[in-house]
Amino acid sequence: MRIAIPIWILRQFQWLIIFALAFIYPLCASGAPDLSSPAGRWQPIDEKTGKPLGLIRIYEDRGLFFGRIEPSSPTDDASRRCSKCTDERRNQPIIGLVLIRNMRLQGDEYAGGDILDPDTGRIYGCKFRLIDGGRKLIMRGYFGLSLFGRSQTWQRVHE
Repeated sequence: MRIAIPIWILRQFQWLIIFALAFIYPLCASGAPDLSSPAGRWQPIDEKTGKPLGLIRIYEDRGLFFGRIEPSSPTDDASRRCSKCTDERRNQPIIGLVLIRNMRLQGDEYAGGDILDPDTGRIYGCKFRLIDGGRKLIMRGYFGLSLFGRSQTWQRVHE
């Protein structure tokens, strides 16, 4: 036995599906990170212990990339300040502090800027490159020449 469904019901159902897909698709697509760009949230990993060190948001401003410290847990000390910094960041709150400045794409890596160690107040040259399809980043901080520095792996944190 076959049940006949009036065509006008099928057409209304068809428009409902099209409307739902048109509404849902942009929401899903906008949540996907652009893995070809360093912009996004990153979690540095301590090379000695393998433990996460906090969260850094890399963002683009006028063609240059910057990195800002973000809270990584509700227990983060929001009153902590960069007391050892020697530039305009002196005594600024650690949460929200811009520690990477003026990075630009040069070939297959980002370079030309600097990175601050808020624990010591020292500023180093830095460069980084995306690896693993943009899911990881190798950050290298150095003094003078890149040969005199150390590298850290950062993992992308999906929002």
